[in-house]
Amino acid sequence: MPTIIAIDGPSASGKGTIARKLAAHFGFAHLDTGLLYRAVGLTVLRSGGDSSDAVLAEKAALALDPVKATSLADDADLRSDEASVAASKVAVVPAVRAALLKFQQDFCAAPPESKRGAVLDGRDIGTIIAPKAQVKIFVTASPEARADRRFKELQARSQRTTYADVLADMKERDARDATRALAPTKPAPDAVILDTTTLNAEQAFAEAVRIAEEKIAR
Repeated sequence: MPTIIAIDGPSASGKGTIARKLAAHFGFAHLDTGLLYRAVGLTVLRSGGDSSDAVLAEKAALALDPVKATSLADDADLRSDEASVAASKVAVVPAVRAALLKFQQDFCAAPPESKRGAVLDGRDIGTIIAPKAQVKIFVTASPEARADRRFKELQARSQRTTYADVLADMKERDARDATRALAPTKPAPDAVILDTTTLNAEQAFAEAVRIAEEKIAR
């Protein structure tokens, strides 16, 4: 049975970086589940279709390749505003959500390239996707710290915005994600909370490794 590490948390908490490093550390497959919807939406657009077309969106979701999915983070186009808008459209299609739920659960049951485990990061991994994961870590940080990180990321991409706007958007998204009826962002009852507010990337990773190794050894 593959070892599954579920990494959940709000945006800019550091969960993505932690998940990628954990996967490399343990030799596990990695899946950034947040990019799946972007990949589906962008696939529809690249085929000349409309991302709000439920039939095309479901077809794209069903055609996702588990092996290629591990490298989604390398596709810069998935970080574009176009991909973000497309993702928001396909995400409301029930058939797409059902297909991606199955995709993620299949990924856990049989990690690509016969890896002995998988690390998935998102917002509902430990609660919905892999409730029986051996390791569950909920990565968080203060809204101010997360907004500062995101603001610096956007500046690095030459995107014009202000810290105040980023913070306001982040608080609004946090409230929406935490209160939505379908798969709200919240820690699983047995998840370990990792607060990265005062930690740099290496310190956060080291703490995640400690938590994971302790859980896996049991």
